[in-house]
Amino acid sequence: MVSDSIHTFPTKPRRVRLLVWSLVGLLSAFGVYSWLRPQPTPTQAVKAQFMQDINNLDSTVNQLQRAISSQEPRPLIQSAFRRARLAYKRVEFLSAYYSPETTKALNGPNIPEVDDDLRVNAPEGFQVLEELLFPTIDTARQADAMQYAAVLRTNVNRLRLISAGNDVTDSHVFDAMRLEVFRLITLGLTGFDSPLAFYSLPETASALESLQQQLVHYNLVSQHSDLAEHLDGAFAAARTSLLSAPDFDTFDRLTFITLRANVLSSLLLDAQKALNVPVFNESRLLNPSVRTLTDSGAFDADYFVNFNFQRSTPDRVELGKLLFYDPILSGQPGRSCASCHQPARAFTDGEPASVAIGLGGQHIARNAPTLLNAALQAVQFADSRVVFLEDQASDVIQNEAEMHGSLPQAVKALKQHTQYQALFTRAYPQGVTEATLKNAVASFIRSLTSLDSRIDRHLRGQNVTLTAEEKHGFNLFMGKAKCATCHFFPLFNGTVPPAYQETESEVIGIPATAAGRQVDADVGKFILTNREPHRFAFKTPTVRHVSRTAPYMHNGIYQTLDEVVEFYNKGGGNGLGFKLENQTLPFDQLHLTTDEKKALVAFMEAL
Repeated sequence: MVSDSIHTFPTKPRRVRLLVWSLVGLLSAFGVYSWLRPQPTPTQAVKAQFMQDINNLDSTVNQLQRAISSQEPRPLIQSAFRRARLAYKRVEFLSAYYSPETTKALNGPNIPEVDDDLRVNAPEGFQVLEELLFPTIDTARQADAMQYAAVLRTNVNRLRLISAGNDVTDSHVFDAMRLEVFRLITLGLTGFDSPLAFYSLPETASALESLQQQLVHYNLVSQHSDLAEHLDGAFAAARTSLLSAPDFDTFDRLTFITLRANVLSSLLLDAQKALNVPVFNESRLLNPSVRTLTDSGAFDADYFVNFNFQRSTPDRVELGKLLFYDPILSGQPGRSCASCHQPARAFTDGEPASVAIGLGGQHIARNAPTLLNAALQAVQFADSRVVFLEDQASDVIQNEAEMHGSLPQAVKALKQHTQYQALFTRAYPQGVTEATLKNAVASFIRSLTSLDSRIDRHLRGQNVTLTAEEKHGFNLFMGKAKCATCHFFPLFNGTVPPAYQETESEVIGIPATAAGRQVDADVGKFILTNREPHRFAFKTPTVRHVSRTAPYMHNGIYQTLDEVVEFYNKGGGNGLGFKLENQTLPFDQLHLTTDEKKALVAFMEAL
């Protein structure tokens, strides 16, 4: 009996399993089993596709490694590099969003970086490798190329490991998608990350294709078919425009941004709202719910404050304006902030370097920068020595050559002034203090945000006409002339999009005199960090309102925009023969024609 039970007992479950699997087979034949099986959520599908795209990137980088190692002919190596870049662009929107440091290692600029601990980190990634492979293969550095390709693949694997553990949410996906459109406008189209291969247009098309395919996971067509159709049409029109362009230099970026990219970013926001996916309302320099980069109110001038309670109010702005024009803050009668920052000159003073106090008509070390849009920078002064506008105000007030004032003395004088006492009490619970004094001045400067030029209104679709020369100048600025690779659209300063968290400094080799025979002795940011990448480095200023801020450069060496354009056209200091090893500006000439130079100036004057 025992042996029989042992033998016969399993036969019933086996028959049941056979019946079950027969039923499954029948259901599968009719597509019912797949319908019963739990379907992945949109975010699960997005992440699965993202991980697959990382695997594809790894495969293409592996092929690039083999091509370099085998010393294949130049066209084959360059083709392998381009395939890897196209694969990278498919993962960029989520990679940059969730893993910014790894993404920088994959695709950061080919210049050393000084981190917050003052360590100098050598560049790595695609852009370093690109310099060895384009326009020709540097055969003398094949070993370097192999090493960089190996490091590149290591970073791809690091991205895969990090990404596997990331929790993806719907809000993050849509946020990342719209930020990618903004990244493509500001960095992709300008050649920022394809400076030698000039493969920016097809790479942008690849990134857009990835966004479109990821959006399919949200099944928008079943819920909002008209919106889905408009989005598909916008993606298709944008990619067609990019892939049918004759070349990098002649691509019409103004039209693309206005009629293609801005439409895409707006429709993506519409889709997010239609799907009831929450839009972030957190504090950022670029408003998280903005439809386009040039929308009115797109940027928060109060973002770069130390504490939220320091944000501007109308009362603080009014108070700060009075203080700005009042010599009460200085140590000399008649000297105020407005002495060197005059409204008629876009808050500059027209001097190569401002006149100093008590030095017999001598001048301070540097040119007075415009205060317009100063709030849209993460650091202040040409050498980036302070972060907050409050500290800038303090620095200037107490500088012996600039205002020769004293914060304690200013507070004492203001407390004896009935009108100021009342205004401070209304603006601040603490009344007159050094902190509130500095914040009031900073609040006024933050109110000097001006992003409403004819260029902006045209990009918003308003009925504003630009001349053919101004349009051509915009396209040159954003393309062939490479201006926008440092003066980033749409702020046209050095605050890096689309996160807008840091403001860059550049080494461009500014000469000591207009004759251009030697570099200016001012070492810029180097005096603060004592790191070689920062020798002669200066903060990238805005070129908005630039027609009123002459003379130009930190030493006011150029009187006209024509001179400035010619300096860049020659390749900066190294183009003049200075041989600066750390120059971040490409030293090769731009080969701009006379008409192109005029068009660039016309565009900048329209800002």
